[in-house]
Amino acid sequence: MEKKRSKNMKSTFDKWMAGFQDTRKGTIIGIAFLLLVFVIVSVVVRRVSQSNAMLMMNGAPTPVRAFAGTFSSIANLSLILMVVFYGKPGFIAAIALLFIQFPGVIAGLLVQHNYTNISGVFTNIFAIIVIILIYLNNERSKKYQEKIHTQAVTDALTGLPNRFASLEIMDKLIRQKSRFALVTFNLNNFKSINSTMGMQTGNDVLIEIGSRLARVAEKEISGTQDIVTCQGGDEFSLVVRDYKSEQQLMNTIDCYKKAIEEKITLDGCDYFLTASAGYAEYPEDATDSNTIMSDANIAMLSVKRNLASERICRYTKELSGYERSLEIERKIRHALQNDTLFFHLQPQYDVSHKLIGFEALARMRDEEGKFVSPGDFIPVAESAGLIDEVDMCVFRKSAEFFGQLLRKKPMDITLSVNASVKHLMKNDFLETVQEVLKTSGVPANQLEIEITESIMIDSVEKALQCINELKKMGIKIAIDDFGTGYSSLSYLNTFPADKLKIDKSFIDKINLNDSSKQYVAAIVMIGHVMNFKVISEGVEKLDQLETLRNIGCDYIQGFIWGRPMSADDAEKLTLEQAS
Repeated sequence: MEKKRSKNMKSTFDKWMAGFQDTRKGTIIGIAFLLLVFVIVSVVVRRVSQSNAMLMMNGAPTPVRAFAGTFSSIANLSLILMVVFYGKPGFIAAIALLFIQFPGVIAGLLVQHNYTNISGVFTNIFAIIVIILIYLNNERSKKYQEKIHTQAVTDALTGLPNRFASLEIMDKLIRQKSRFALVTFNLNNFKSINSTMGMQTGNDVLIEIGSRLARVAEKEISGTQDIVTCQGGDEFSLVVRDYKSEQQLMNTIDCYKKAIEEKITLDGCDYFLTASAGYAEYPEDATDSNTIMSDANIAMLSVKRNLASERICRYTKELSGYERSLEIERKIRHALQNDTLFFHLQPQYDVSHKLIGFEALARMRDEEGKFVSPGDFIPVAESAGLIDEVDMCVFRKSAEFFGQLLRKKPMDITLSVNASVKHLMKNDFLETVQEVLKTSGVPANQLEIEITESIMIDSVEKALQCINELKKMGIKIAIDDFGTGYSSLSYLNTFPADKLKIDKSFIDKINLNDSSKQYVAAIVMIGHVMNFKVISEGVEKLDQLETLRNIGCDYIQGFIWGRPMSADDAEKLTLEQAS
């Protein structure tokens, strides 16, 4: 039953693929050419074998009929080539010619007593045997290749054509310049079935949905030419052609969507699923199969993540920003999996230009070694929930470097690292910090952890508990980007922080008008009232530096005195400052 169902599911795909087969014109021409060679050489063999002429070769007379075997081998070679290159049609033509030729050879032997034909009889017999063996071997290889190809383009669970099959058929349609659309369906909340009812029930649901989609395609209920494929897991796709309008395409998609969303009953339990659908069209949206598949997937994800207002979404250029976010997210995951994230260090100074420490900043290159701007990948890491992993990777690597640096040259400088709200809220955060301090050898009082003031909204009680524990360990705390989020003096008064960091956006405007200057001065004053040191980041101009000095800012971080630098450059700077 399983094989029969799989075979039925693939019938539409097989029908489509049959329509793409090359014409027999090339086969006919090839066989005709080799037949012509065979006939011409056979005539030559007959003439040569009956000739009494002599040729002089190396001074010795040689009968012309001695070359009959050579020409006979050439004739048989043309028959063998028929079988090798043209399969069954070539085999039938070659065997037919040999059997037609055989009576003439026998007659010459028995009637005309031409005993020179004896070698020809055995040559033909051997040729027949060789041709049969080659044909049988080729057929066996062909069946094995077809089996391997079928396995490669078939989803093992549903029996539907898989991702490779959909790419294959799209490539063929593109070569024919035939307009088509690729639709991607993803089942919503399918994981809940696996988690509550078990993997086997989930597999049965996927098989049932695959069977439903295949039936719709086979019966041509949608009114268009469709082929259903399984992309893997809970994702299916649909290649649609011969639609007359956008509305007809939407009707086709809706037809399959309804088939998915009909009630499924298994073992007495009812299941109701919905699907997110996105699509892209050739040639309007893309001109190669991989891009079309990517575009359709992006459109589907925009529905799944509530970025599109419709239940069915077509890919548009407006989604390109989302596409870039997905690509950057993929690069971040790749960097985390392969441990290729690295760090740069930006120096921090007091207002007299004395080095007080470094802030560790995350940096990343993609698989091709191209630098990815932190302005691009940090926001994506935050939205994708990966920022805690990024922070921890930078923390470990920078702490290892800083520990080695301090062992070379003990100095009163601080390493500042970022910790996201998500990271701080983890139950094992404190244990992880202790483990990094132990393995790196960095003294706790020379480590500073920067947190954003948004933590005062997210979970102030748990945050305070964690920060108090960090303080007990001797670690310093800095409140990052102060003034850009939820600033509450009551919360600020309870936070055991050591430092306030003024965001660059305020420093950029500090000398544009008096109110901007007074705002920064107020932050500095609040910090000092709370017994915090205040550091301004993003300082790039001399007039900004002078203003910050005048209003009493304690520390400076910015391009004016130091850009983010590699670990080697940071070490050189540190040793120069110490000398």
